[in-house]
Amino acid sequence: MSLYKNRYRIESARLKNWDYSSNGYYFITICTKNREHFFGKKIEYEIQLSDIGKIVFNEWNESFVIRSELYCDCFVVMPDHIHGVVRINNFSVETHAVLSLQGNGRTPKSISSFVAGFKSHATKKINEYCNTSGGSVWQPRFHDHVIRDKGELNRIRKYIKNNPLKW
Repeated sequence: MSLYKNRYRIESARLKNWDYSSNGYYFITICTKNREHFFGKKIEYEIQLSDIGKIVFNEWNESFVIRSELYCDCFVVMPDHIHGVVRINNFSVETHAVLSLQGNGRTPKSISSFVAGFKSHATKKINEYCNTSGGSVWQPRFHDHVIRDKGELNRIRKYIKNNPLKW
C-alpha cells in the first residue's frame, strides 16, 4: 500500500498510448528549479544570457551533435526555462545496423531520455562552472507536446520566436 494511498498522485500529461521515441516533432518546455532566473535577464527585446545560460545554450546544441536521431527545429533559452521543438527521425533497423557497423549509429532515444541526458550534462557543466557539487538546476519534470500537423508546428515556432518579446 502506498504511503499517500494515491491521494496526491498527479496524472501524467503525456499522450496515452503514444511511443515517445516515434518519428515526429515534439514541443518541449523545461523549467528551472523554483522558476529561478538562472539563465539570464531581459534587456529591451532580447534575453541576455548569463554565463549559466550560455552553458545551457551550448549543451542544448551539443545534444544534437551527439544524438544522430534528434534534430533541433528551433529553441529559446529564457531566464527560467527553455522552449524547444525537437524532431525525432529514427533510422530503420536495417539502416541503423549498417551505421552501427560504421561506428556512426546509436540506439534511437525517446524524448524522456533526451531530456534526462540534456539536464544531466547541463547540470554537471553548471556545477563545474559554479564550483558546486550536486547543485540542483531543474524542476524534476518537463512539459512535452506531440505536434500533430504543420499548422500547429508553425504556431509553436512563432510562439518560441516571440517568447522573449512577451517576457
